[in-house]
Amino acid sequence: MSELLSIDHISVSYGNIQALRDVSIHVREGEIVCLIGANGAGKSTLLKAIVGLEPLVSGSIAYKGEVIARNDHAFGSHNPLLRFFKNPKHAAQDTRSLRTDEIASRGIALVPEGRRVFADLTVEENLDMGAFLIDDDAFIAKKKKEMYEFFPILGMRRKQKTRSLSGGEQQMMAIARALMSAPKLLLLDEPGLGLAPLIIQDIFEKIEIINKEDNVTVFLVEQNARMALRTSDEGHVMENGRIVLSDTSEQLLENEKVKAAYLGE
Repeated sequence: MSELLSIDHISVSYGNIQALRDVSIHVREGEIVCLIGANGAGKSTLLKAIVGLEPLVSGSIAYKGEVIARNDHAFGSHNPLLRFFKNPKHAAQDTRSLRTDEIASRGIALVPEGRRVFADLTVEENLDMGAFLIDDDAFIAKKKKEMYEFFPILGMRRKQKTRSLSGGEQQMMAIARALMSAPKLLLLDEPGLGLAPLIIQDIFEKIEIINKEDNVTVFLVEQNARMALRTSDEGHVMENGRIVLSDTSEQLLENEKVKAAYLGE
């Protein structure tokens, strides 16, 4: 399988707080890859960086071999040459990043944490928002039909305001909205957050179908570590903005440190 997403040595900061520290992850086409970790570890920040919502302090992100975000400091903070600069900000650097809409148009879709639905719009109008970059009415109609077939409850509620949906129904709609653009890479931020176990099971079954039948590569952030690792091919563990462990999901499920910290064993 070819490499679809390459995250190489990226760092992201919020003022003086470093949210991501030298993170590298590589996702191959056709995989489901998960990222697990505690609240505040930096998982959501990583997804936002991929879609251009958080600027990089250093490192690069490439999609299908094209750099979509980069901040290459010619002189890193560890380099003694920096002491010759009165102001380190003047050190040469190469910064470039596509806009979020440009990244989306290349085939990446994000389902954000907390769903972020348009509560006063109907289900159908929310799906239309997912296709805002597409100028093809026939394609949009076809995708909506597919989404209503894939998530039958959405078809039943297509004219209802989104605020009237349950949490699980809103999560299904958020995923359907992301799929309206026919992405090749689907980023999911805590799809099981706040949902009942049976609903979580249903959502994750849908994710596997999207991956296997629609050939959509999935990068999944999830606090339910057991569910995430059982669903994915490879996994990464993040602590304090760093990747501290990477392996196949099968191996991580058997890892004693993962069991103790994230699986309650």
